[in-house]
Amino acid sequence: MERHVEHWIDDGGNVLSDEVEREDGAAKGRYRIVVDGIEAEMTYSRAGQKLIVIDHTDVPAALRGRKIGEQLVRQAVEDARREGITIIPLCPFAKAQIQRHAEWQDVLRK
Repeated sequence: MERHVEHWIDDGGNVLSDEVEREDGAAKGRYRIVVDGIEAEMTYSRAGQKLIVIDHTDVPAALRGRKIGEQLVRQAVEDARREGITIIPLCPFAKAQIQRHAEWQDVLRK
């Protein structure tokens, strides 16, 4: 399983959270972030070489309102662009986030 780590920093240079990690396997993977000792995650399945299906996002109540889920979706979008992969967001949260951000819709499967 491959791991990839990103730090999220806002426009003012403040660290918004701890690290976004990606655990990527042959058939499935997940993005996870631990903030204040609490883990949030977004899971996906691979549907071929160039397609992932985001199937679940879980942000515990203690982390809600801090854009943690948005960070997870953003990382998936950035990784998809870099790797030439398209996304099907079955997860209602991920789907809503991508719909809210017109600049992310280039990675949606048409």
